[in-house]
Order: sequence, then C-alpha cells, then structure tokens
Amino acid sequence: MIKRRKFIGQAAVGVASLSSLSACATESKEETRKKALVKPVAISTWNHGMMANDESWEFLKSGGSALDAVEKGVRVVEDDPKVMTVGLGGFPDREGKVTLDACIMDKYSNCGSVAYLQDIKNPISVARKVMEKTPHIMLVGAGAKKFALEQGFEAQNLLTPEAEKAYKKWLEKSKYQPVINIENHDTISMLALDQNGDLAGACTTSGAAWKMDGRVGDSPIIGAGLFLDNEVGAAAATGLGEAVIRTAGSAMVVELMRQGKSPEEACIEVTNRIYELYKRRDDMEYLQVGFIALNKNGEHAGYSLKSGFNYAIHNPDVQQMEDAKFQMKG
Repeated sequence: MIKRRKFIGQAAVGVASLSSLSACATESKEETRKKALVKPVAISTWNHGMMANDESWEFLKSGGSALDAVEKGVRVVEDDPKVMTVGLGGFPDREGKVTLDACIMDKYSNCGSVAYLQDIKNPISVARKVMEKTPHIMLVGAGAKKFALEQGFEAQNLLTPEAEKAYKKWLEKSKYQPVINIENHDTISMLALDQNGDLAGACTTSGAAWKMDGRVGDSPIIGAGLFLDNEVGAAAATGLGEAVIRTAGSAMVVELMRQGKSPEEACIEVTNRIYELYKRRDDMEYLQVGFIALNKNGEHAGYSLKSGFNYAIHNPDVQQMEDAKFQMKG
C-alpha cells in the first residue's frame, strides 16, 4: 500500500508535469503563431479580385490602413463596365433599373451600408460616408441617393449599352432563375489585414440579374455578406444572398474562428449548414454560395458549396488566383 504522504508527493509531481506540458504546448502554439504571422494580406472574391487586390496592395505595402485598401480596391471593380455584376454596367432588375448594394466595416466594428441605391456608381464609398458621417448604419433607396448627392457624389446612368442589350434579350422570355458561376461573376467581397495587424472588409454588388424590383441580398447586410472582429478575423460571402442571410453566414464564420477553428474549418462548417438547410429544397439545383475568411495571423481560406468559385490572394509571398475547395462533388 502506498503511504498517504508518498501518494500526495507523486500526485503533486504528476500535476506539475502536466502543468509543464501545458505550458510548453502554450509556448509552442505562441511560437507557431508568431512564425505563421503574415501581413499585409488582401483577399477578394472571383477573377476581378485580382485587380482589386492590385489596387489595395499599393496602400497596404506602404503602411496604409486596411480600411482605405478595401475601399480603393473594390472601387476599381465598381468603375469597370466590363464587370456586369458590380457598379457601372451591372445587370438591371426586372424593371430595367440598375440598383446597387454595398457595405464596409473597420477595425473598431464601425460599419456603413447602402442598399437599392440608383445612379451612383461607387456605393462602397457612399457606405463609408454613412459610417463616418451619420449616426446610422444603413441607408436605402431614395434616401441613400439623396445622401450621396449631398456628399458630393455625381448621378449618372449606370445602364450601359451592353447591359441594356442583355436586359432586352432577357425580356424575350422573362424567366428568372439564377445560373451559378455565370461568367465567373458575382459580388466583389474583399478582406484586408494591414501592417499594423488591423482588419477591414468591403462588399459591393449590383445583385442578382433580373431580380424583383426592391430585392436586396446579403451584400449590404453586416453579419451576412460581411463581418469582422479585429481580435479574431474577418469573413465575407458571395453567391445567392438569401442562403447567406438565412444562416448569418459571415458572422458565423468569424464566431467559429473565435472558438479556435481555422479559416478553412470555419468556412466548411457554415457551408455545411447551408447545405443541410437546402438539400431538400427545389432551388438547390442552382444554389451556389462561397466564403472567404482571413484571421489575425494572415491565414486565409476560400470554400464553396459547389465547384467554380475562385478567389484572389495577395500577401508578401503570393499574388495569385486560387480555386476554392468545395463540398458537393459531381
């Protein structure tokens, strides 16, 4: 029989050993974190994310803020009439009107948003003005346009000849059904981590082509199309907005990262939630949703429900497009 004093002594040694192992593990994790730290970083959805990243990199590499970087980055896409799902030249709704949605969020969790905005080609900058100049987070429709004009933005016709031609062709059948990954398009969502280790995010779109008048998707909704916590990480979405809204997609990705999951693990879990929600619905056939995520260490990921989603990444080591991993095979 082990004497009580000897047993207590052995137990104490065991506890000390476990504590020592735990401390070593913590130190090891901390060392790994420091070694893995990558900054600055810009990550954006789809092919047009490359030009957005190129623009933002000029700010990031010189020590500029993540907030300036994401705004300037997505503005390049808003200004390009060849990108027919964002800003100038975006596909119109069923009434032939181009309506734009956008949101932006900074390191302090300040955010601004506009929805159903017409005749102003840079909704992301209007969203930033909402964030900085008003006590509100979201302005919509005529009120958003009035505010933009008061802030010095110029009104212009956003329906380009190319978009109008596509709209007239659509009118021949007037059939509404999203087509996933069409023309490698959709929302431009962008996340950035600057040299100070601060995060920001932006999201801007003309929404689903031929949508009902007044329809707004996830892109201008903080917590759905975009969310960040400067202590944890950031996430943004692309694809069918209704599915992202139903699951508070981007907020859930960030929350899972807070709980210790990697950006990829977090994106996979939320995408799976969407799959479970939609797997018996008729609209699963044309459903596509993708997420990008970035944590405070500069670790990034992209993941989607179906194949075809890609994203652009720019950090000190790489400048390239990456095909996102996806859940549904075949």
